[in-house]
Parts: sequence; C-alpha cells; structure tokens
Amino acid sequence: MGHAFSCLTAYDAARAAGGMFLLRIEDLDQGRAREAFVEEIEADLRWLGVDWPRPAMRQSQRGAAYREALPRLALRGLLYPCTCTRRDLAASLDAPLEGGVECGVGGPDGAPYPGTCREGNANPGAPHALRLDMRRAVMRLGGPASVAAITMEEVGEGPNGETGSRRLDPDWLVDVCGDVVLARKDAAAAYHLAVVVDDADQHVSHVPRGADLYEASALHRLLQSLLELPVPVWRHHRLIRDASGRRLAKRDRDAGLAELRAAGETPEGIRARRGLLPAGA
Repeated sequence: MGHAFSCLTAYDAARAAGGMFLLRIEDLDQGRAREAFVEEIEADLRWLGVDWPRPAMRQSQRGAAYREALPRLALRGLLYPCTCTRRDLAASLDAPLEGGVECGVGGPDGAPYPGTCREGNANPGAPHALRLDMRRAVMRLGGPASVAAITMEEVGEGPNGETGSRRLDPDWLVDVCGDVVLARKDAAAAYHLAVVVDDADQHVSHVPRGADLYEASALHRLLQSLLELPVPVWRHHRLIRDASGRRLAKRDRDAGLAELRAAGETPEGIRARRGLLPAGA
C-alpha cells in the first residue's frame, strides 16, 4: 500500500505538471533481485492505471555510468577502500564514535562509520567497498561555510513538516551522516551514488519519495555538487501506517497489492483509502 501511495502521488504530480512519470528498477543487489519481482511491480502499476516509458531503467545495467562517476571523486582524493565486514561494524558500535556521536544514532545509513579504514588500514587484497571521505568532501567544496550555503528545494514535506528552501548542514554531514559507502563490495555502486547519477542521466526534475528518505536527500545534494550534476526538486510525502502508527511493510506480512486485488479491492478504492483524488481529476 505504501508503494502504491508513493507511485500514485508521483504519477498524479507528473501529469498535473504536464511531465512524465519514470519507473526505475533499483536492482543493484543481485543476490536478492528476481525477475518475478519486477513483473509483479509492473503488473501492480498497470492495475493502478500508472503508465511509464518502456523499458524502465535498470540499475543492474548501469555499471559503466557508475564507474565513470567514481574516478571523478577518486581523483580528488575523496574515496578510500573499506574492507570492514558487517561483524566489524557491529563491534564498532560498542565503542565510542568519532565526534562524540551517540552510538546507534546516525544518518541515512544508520550510525556513522567509525573511520577504521580511512587512514589506509584496509586489509590488502580483501574485497572492499569504496567510502566517501565526508570531512574531506566538505573541504573540497570550500569548507563548512561554503557547504552551508548550498541549498535544496523541498516542495513536499519532511518528517517534521519541513518544506521550502533548505541549507545543507556540514556538521550533520560529517558527524552524523559520516563516510557513506558509494560502491559496494559486490556491485558497481551503492544506492546513494546510483540514484544521483541516474537522476541526472534521466533528466529528473522532481524526486518524489517517502519522508523516511528525507535525510538521504541532503547527502544526494552534496554528491550533486561534488559531481557537478543538475539539481532536482524534492517532494517527500507521508508514510502509510496502520492504526497503531506502524509503517506498512511486506516484511511484516502486510497485504500486498496483488493480495488486495484478489480480495476485490479496486484502484479507485486504493485512492480513496489513501486520500488521493480519483484518476484524471
């Protein structure tokens, strides 16, 4: 239901503006990606009355674009290899983090990376991810004052009602967001880099998504500045929750659209339950 609300919100906004709704298959994690999942997504969207240009962009086919972006950051000294495992990172949460940031509190990827591999401590020859050296990135953009002057436009609402023009917070980027992964050990890129490159290549003007990704947008705005990419407008929206306030999710066995459809639900009913206008209104 949450995905339906997000897609319908984006689709209606695109149509109202005389624009185009784009579907992108974000299948970087090939260990979990399945063609059957893509077919289900497309069947759900067609049932809802959503249309998009075919074929949809697939991130699993975009390795060359991501590999072109990474050297642009590496040549400026902004990337470093990280061989930390999930067990290493979990263990690091038991120790104090840099800057006095409380353990377990962090940005879009959770608690900030403790910096284990930043000073060349990665294990030689081991599989590695590539992390962004956030402190150095801030300095490359002219320092904290220059980064604080970078703005982004919100035409929706963040989780606390944030809207309008917003400035980046260099302290948050360094101390809370931290050195995020831009290329995974098993993929050409990680989510944050991929979506920024894809948005630019697809000439995306508005990025609509749930308020749970509001903080990630600040990181994406920073990457756009580092890579000198076009800057879209963001449109965050509320999340769909049950009566107790819990966010709906398939992992919690909440009914998917196919199950709702089989139970007799209609696209019009989905719209009405989510407070959306009828199609074409």
